[in-house]
Amino acid sequence: MKITQTDLPGALVVEPRVFFDNRGFFFETYHRERYGQYGIENEFLQDNLSYSVKNTLRGLHYQQPHAQAKLVQVLSGEVFDVAVDIRIGSPTFGRWAGVILSAENKKQFFIPKGFAHGFCVLSDAAIFSYKCDDIYFPECEGGILWSDPDLGIDWLVKAPLLSDKDGRFPRLNDIPKERLPVF
Repeated sequence: MKITQTDLPGALVVEPRVFFDNRGFFFETYHRERYGQYGIENEFLQDNLSYSVKNTLRGLHYQQPHAQAKLVQVLSGEVFDVAVDIRIGSPTFGRWAGVILSAENKKQFFIPKGFAHGFCVLSDAAIFSYKCDDIYFPECEGGILWSDPDLGIDWLVKAPLLSDKDGRFPRLNDIPKERLPVF
């Protein structure tokens, strides 16, 4: 397994060891002890799966309180996945890291608590899987406008398909500080 640290401390790109043969391939999508050796020691409580068509953009989402760390991967297709540090007092507050995740490259992205998360679909469709270390609490849900100019995220899609909710989220600097996690 290869782990690459992004520019955001704790946000990690995971490249599992993949075993190929004439039948196909096999790899562990999660192994508590092995991942723990690299600092991913979270106890995951909820798994989610989404299907999205090309140019769909989901995010940027977070929960506060009940922040969720996530281990995400693509089972079919390709996405551009983004994590944004939204922890008040963090030296990397408002900075983002992005990675291409695909069924082909089999990379995973670990997003620590205190980060907003989103992705956009680059292929015709994508099946996206994520493990969360806390359950979903609708009353704790928050979001940041995907096109927040202060963040400057290049989403790699020009006209994204958005939910009404995602299109109405505020800019990061317009969110009251008490609604954001603390570093």
